[in-house]
Amino acid sequence: MPDKPKKILIVEDEIPMLKALADKFSQSGFETFKAKNGAEGLATALKEHPDLILLDLIMPKMDGTKVMEKLREDSWGKDVPIIVLTNLNLEEMEILEKSKIPDKVKKGKPLQYLVKTDMKLEDILEKVKKALG
Repeated sequence: MPDKPKKILIVEDEIPMLKALADKFSQSGFETFKAKNGAEGLATALKEHPDLILLDLIMPKMDGTKVMEKLREDSWGKDVPIIVLTNLNLEEMEILEKSKIPDKVKKGKPLQYLVKTDMKLEDILEKVKKALG
């Protein structure tokens, strides 16, 4: 009996990026779930228990740091691997330092922090495969 496909949740408010990522992961044999904002992402994560979450930071309804905070309070969510995928580079993160976003990101214990503009879809896919072993 073949292994069940790994489940990936993609939480991303940029619809073209969300679709591109979901298509890439589906074509690569993953079961994908999509969410267009943080509140939807949190609800989907707690319902579907994905093997890994790709999470944007700046989103409507609930930002990525809040999603991580809520997940880490959950008995299942405290250990789910999260890869932060954002447009904020480290310089912009330093500018936001006053808002405590970098601290909140660290508190969420993401496996990796990827800047979208620095990555190709193939690179993101490889990082996820490596994270899932």
